[in-house]
Amino acid sequence: MTAGRLFRAQDRTATSWRNGGGVTREVAAGPAGAGLDDFAWRVSLADVAAGGPFSSFPGVDRVITVVEGPGMELTVDGTPHTVAEPYAPFPFSGDAVTECRLLGGPLVDFNVMTRRATTTARVRTEREAFSVAPEEGTEALVIVLAGTATATTTDAKGDATAIAPTDASPAGTADALAPIAANGDALAPAAANGLAGTALGRYDAVLLSGGETGAFRVDGVAAVVTLTPAGT
Repeated sequence: MTAGRLFRAQDRTATSWRNGGGVTREVAAGPAGAGLDDFAWRVSLADVAAGGPFSSFPGVDRVITVVEGPGMELTVDGTPHTVAEPYAPFPFSGDAVTECRLLGGPLVDFNVMTRRATTTARVRTEREAFSVAPEEGTEALVIVLAGTATATTTDAKGDATAIAPTDASPAGTADALAPIAANGDALAPAAANGLAGTALGRYDAVLLSGGETGAFRVDGVAAVVTLTPAGT
């Protein structure tokens, strides 16, 4: 039995921006396999090397969070906003005309985009132990932005489970996704408890669906993105 889906940072492919100002690595998107034109939601990390205009995404709501670097000034429909505090989500509309000016050099940011007609997102950060239990019809993505974390998941019946690897995971990594003890020994799913879980490195992520529960122990900072159908 498995619960949740694991997205390892090492499995992501960098996509260069057309203006040469940076690269983006998609963490996850819904529905599975969706592209920029048909996603309901999309979560990504960007390495930003230079300022410039943001691409327009009509009908899309956005949340951006500085992870590394001195920050930026975003001018959204003519109004400037300083986005420099690490791990502080900043929401804005993808419809807006948005310009970015870097405040002192390159940065890394965490991006959440949701199609306004179908999905809403709430982004928060956690620095201690916490649990996530999305309701039926919703999803929650947890990503480690700094440091490390340990995740233990349970299914809808309350049984402890391993976290399922994604299709992108390279062959031979399945054993690494099973619950592990503090000393690194593998555990059977039934043995997972408060002292066991899946080790998460920086930028690793876990996606939970309704009825699944994840318990996380964080040594650093994690972001939690709660994805809810629009109108609920």
